[in-house]
Amino acid sequence: SGLVHVKNPHLDSMEEDVLYHLDLGTKTHNLPAMFGDIKFVCVGGSPNRMRAFAQFMHKELGLTGDGEDLADICAGTDRYAMYRAGPVLSISHGMGIPSISIMLHELIKLLHHAKCRDVTIIRIGTSGGLGIEAGSVVITDTAVDSSFRPQFEQVVLDDVVVRSTELDKDLAEELLACSKEIPDFPTLIGHTMCTYDFYEGKGRLDGALCSFSSEKKLEYLKRAYDAGVRNIEMESTAFAALCGLCGLKGESSRSRFRVL
Repeated sequence: SGLVHVKNPHLDSMEEDVLYHLDLGTKTHNLPAMFGDIKFVCVGGSPNRMRAFAQFMHKELGLTGDGEDLADICAGTDRYAMYRAGPVLSISHGMGIPSISIMLHELIKLLHHAKCRDVTIIRIGTSGGLGIEAGSVVITDTAVDSSFRPQFEQVVLDDVVVRSTELDKDLAEELLACSKEIPDFPTLIGHTMCTYDFYEGKGRLDGALCSFSSEKKLEYLKRAYDAGVRNIEMESTAFAALCGLCGLKGESSRSRFRVL
């Protein structure tokens, strides 16, 4: 049917579903009227970047006004920022798996309550590149963990639940085809490795703690590259798992600011 699924039977018995961190709710807001025609959701770490992206989309879509006065729909909270440009929703998710996971749970419920259909969600932003030209864009085909496995482990009560992190292959190819229309825009499809930490987890040598040598780091990154990893960040496995389970057509496209 193209609808966004929620897999929580408890929601049906709730008098109201409050989306705490988005400052929205099923009683306080008419979600179908506000969001029912949304077709694309773009998410990224920084509130300022997502506001700039929404302004860019406002201009590209030829909408009325200059887009400078776009309102933050989540202005009542300081956790996330959300902007709308026509059928495109632009939302920040912060840094790391816990932050994006909270946002995605509430975003997915929002799209469900709004009765949105055939929604495509794309995560955009920056990350560390691996063995590729600086400034390249990696379109993720599969998100992998720090052991290069295509899975996301979520602790639920005292059980470890393992979920798939496959992303939409057709969407990846479509994005790659679009990139060829833009000159000087190096783009490739590859695996994205998701870590739980910016410093030691990514093999960096400049954190407050470092328990490995530069030689050990390079050996690990070579194994990652041989396993198909082309960039490293901290959200992709959770993103892929939640979107896949709830019927969202998802993709992660990240530009590289550094070659490791």
